Amino acid sequence: MNEMWLGYCAAGLIGIGLYGLIVNPQPLHKILAFNIIGTGVFLVCAVVARRGAMPGMGGDPVPQALLITAIVVAFAASALAVALLMRLFEVEGRTTLDENDDAPRTDRHGRGA
Repeated sequence: MNEMWLGYCAAGLIGIGLYGLIVNPQPLHKILAFNIIGTGVFLVCAVVARRGAMPGMGGDPVPQALLITAIVVAFAASALAVALLMRLFEVEGRTTLDENDDAPRTDRHGRGA
């Protein structure tokens, strides 16, 4: 019964992340939404890995090790995406990818360019 609730939570996280990925035009919001989707997928994988375990046992260690590795890779990918977004702000003075953006251009200190 516990696994069912964890599955519902994972589906909710994936749904919230997909909604945020589709609705929000800002790249930082998309990065955060993608991380929420990843968290839901990790939870699904953890439930699947735990489900086959005998009562009182911790589960198979191989899927757990793969999940830990996936979490580290997701963190590194998120850090790279945020670093690229910061670099875009330094160079362009904006964080959107739209060329027709009418927002005033500023440097990294908030002054007009």
